Amino acid sequence: MLDWLISLWSDPNTRWILMGCTLLGLGSGVIGSFTFLRRESLLGDTLAHAALPGVCIAFMLHEVKSASLFLIGALVAGIAAVFCVSAITRWTKIKSDAAMGIVLTFFFGVGTVMLTHIQHSGSGSQSGLDKYLFGQAAAMVTSDVYILMGVSVLLVVAAMLLFKEFKLISFDPGFARGIGLPVGLLEHAMLILTTVAVAAGIQAVGVVLVAALLITPAAAARYWTDRLPVMLAYAGVFGALSGASGAAISTLGEGIPTGPVTVLAATLLFVLSLLLAPGRGLLSKTLRHRNLKADYARSAERGALNAAEGGSQK
Repeated sequence: MLDWLISLWSDPNTRWILMGCTLLGLGSGVIGSFTFLRRESLLGDTLAHAALPGVCIAFMLHEVKSASLFLIGALVAGIAAVFCVSAITRWTKIKSDAAMGIVLTFFFGVGTVMLTHIQHSGSGSQSGLDKYLFGQAAAMVTSDVYILMGVSVLLVVAAMLLFKEFKLISFDPGFARGIGLPVGLLEHAMLILTTVAVAAGIQAVGVVLVAALLITPAAAARYWTDRLPVMLAYAGVFGALSGASGAAISTLGEGIPTGPVTVLAATLLFVLSLLLAPGRGLLSKTLRHRNLKADYARSAERGALNAAEGGSQK
């Protein structure tokens, strides 16, 4: 195990990929915590699936696999998907979760058709484009890693600078609006940051599963604390561990997708948090319930003894 880790770190290309995926998980976990607290978990999934047609259109226009072009295409497609959701909820009686489901499936269907067309077009440059479905960190080049690192730093810095504002609109947007904060502008800023996180992570994790890197670390972190700054720290650490695990394991063999491994690592951390977290974990709750039952039984026994002694004295 130690030799494998040393060999991973000794390879410069693998080392950069590990650093990029780790930082991506860190940034996604931090910004995803606000999405989780606002109960907009499906929004990340919608943005992720909507990114696929953006990636395909960017490739069809330039016929070159460029992470920066794909990032722009995914951003534009994500913003278009958000506008579609907003239009459906505003002009119809359909609720937001149903609107997200409609937009998610439509955009992903369009992206799948486009991807199939590209793969059968005979273009030599399309090789490996299907890796964007489930992610393949090992296929990234140095420029891709630089983009991942830059996006991760942007997400963390933005979350730190706008922490108080994001906290208010996550827990009490009415109060935030009452004290004069531009709630609409802040919500759009958070949405753009979420879209950036999704767009940056599709090559490493894939459009199908990148939303899990936003939500699962945040859900796991929620079990460990009631304080938001600590939750953000936990979510960042869990996301970083998930990203590093996915990138490392995907290097073990050719064709191992990074996305599913990353999601499995994040889910494992969630299950461990669900079981072992102090206070909120199932084990802690079980022990606390058992202790309460034992205390109640002892109190009842003492009460019965006192009643019996009082009756014998009379």
